[in-house]
Amino acid sequence: MRTPENETELNQLDNVLVTRLDVTDRSSIAEAVAAGAERFGGIDALVNNAGYGAFGPLEATSTDSIERQFDTNVIGLLDVTREVLPHFRAQGSGVVVNISSVGGRMTLPLGSLYHGTKYAVEGISEALTYELNPLGISVKIVQPGAIETDFAGRSIDFSNDESLPEYQGMVAHVGGLFESFMANASPPSLVAEVIHAAVTDGSDHMRYIAGEDAKALLAARDSQDDATFMAGIKAQLGM
Repeated sequence: MRTPENETELNQLDNVLVTRLDVTDRSSIAEAVAAGAERFGGIDALVNNAGYGAFGPLEATSTDSIERQFDTNVIGLLDVTREVLPHFRAQGSGVVVNISSVGGRMTLPLGSLYHGTKYAVEGISEALTYELNPLGISVKIVQPGAIETDFAGRSIDFSNDESLPEYQGMVAHVGGLFESFMANASPPSLVAEVIHAAVTDGSDHMRYIAGEDAKALLAARDSQDDATFMAGIKAQLGM
């Protein structure tokens, strides 16, 4: 984690190593991976779970926010994975679990940056499967729906510019859309169970959906054409 000095629970467990890892700091990645390998004698699974959400009209979003979004959700994931792969290659086994999102297969208004990163995670993961499977390394994708965490409070950066009146109607209504999305949120423990299954089931299955809301949304996305699905989202915004 980025601030292990603030941890009060996990660091009390005998079989857990808590160390600093900030996916935007390459030196911390190398140090954390080395510490984990030394402490436990190897690494069996990598879970890429760092997440940050930049939302708002693209015109109102700063370059800093754009870079932070991709640095955290995409570049950081790639850097951590590259650091762990030599360990997996050496032992001829390993599982990479990339936490995508229902938002890696469908989009919500004002989410071009966040969804762009999650779609990237999906493509990266699928393509990596070709090059890593022959080495005994599996790549799994977990797609959670709404989860009962403080992601919305701590990890979302919403940009807006009231001098752009054309977007303000959508900005005013999108909060309600997020609230309806969170109404059927699942507990974090559900995602942990899905991650555990992905790591341990020994199958070639790639994508794992976490949450009944995610299952329903993705079933609708798969069964409808673009215009029909997006019309449903627009209707919820009164567009």
